[in-house]
Amino acid sequence: MKENWGLYNSNFEHDACGIGAVVNIKGKKSNKVINDALDILENLKHRGGTGADENTGDGAGILIQIPHNFFKRVCNEANVKLPDSGEYAVGALFLPTEESKRKLALNIINEVLNKRGYSLLLLREVPVDYSGLGKAALEAMPKIMQIIINKPEGINSSRDFERELYILRRDIEKSFNNEEKLNDCSTYIASLSSKTIVYKGMLLSTQVREFYHDLLDKEVESAIALVHSRYSTNTFPSWERAHPNRMMVHNGEINTLRGNVNKIYSREDSIKSEVFGERLQEVLPIINKEGSDSATFDNVLEFL
Repeated sequence: MKENWGLYNSNFEHDACGIGAVVNIKGKKSNKVINDALDILENLKHRGGTGADENTGDGAGILIQIPHNFFKRVCNEANVKLPDSGEYAVGALFLPTEESKRKLALNIINEVLNKRGYSLLLLREVPVDYSGLGKAALEAMPKIMQIIINKPEGINSSRDFERELYILRRDIEKSFNNEEKLNDCSTYIASLSSKTIVYKGMLLSTQVREFYHDLLDKEVESAIALVHSRYSTNTFPSWERAHPNRMMVHNGEINTLRGNVNKIYSREDSIKSEVFGERLQEVLPIINKEGSDSATFDNVLEFL
């Protein structure tokens, strides 16, 4: 292709991630929605970056609604009584592979949960098949776990519950950051919600379905699914930087990133909220400085 040919100009050529969504507009949950979304994801392989190691991808994943029947069965098998749908939350965690550091991270989570009136119903190691992963992805792979926690008394609406979970997650994240022994390892909460859950990683788009055993289970159902195949252009790939984020998927670069970030920083001292009141300080700072441009946008979107 010539540099300029007809209406084509190579200056406007950009690489970007691949995204897709499947939604049942009547809100009916099914396994088919998830399978269709994973079909889309696998057909987006050309929109995802690949390392020199051809089995290591820039990142891929899927966001779905919490599959209540599936987690009810998981809890029954562990002799745990799961509350009704919407009365509990599921957290998707990336934790250190070193046992002592993982125990430290889990102790921090438990301390914050107890402090805020939550009960840990179940700690679950997520079953995965890492046999097809490349060397770089394997070396960086965290311990992937889930927590199921109850909804504390006094929280009435699902929106209030989601706000409380946001504050809870920020408290845990800050506690991670304040622990020097965790500074050199992966401690990341991919999602913590009573509505949605994220399955993602430093994967190729074709690896997600087989990597996460949960996604092969017929009882894993959702009425909505977001998928993403990452082509990292301004940050190196990692397990945490894979999409979906907690609220969105994104395909492109935010060219006004630094200006937008600075505007958020400059407003944090003057922000007021009728919703959070004096508790607003508990979620600041809004932006994770280690995140990509998409993760930064996701931070702000979640706060708003």
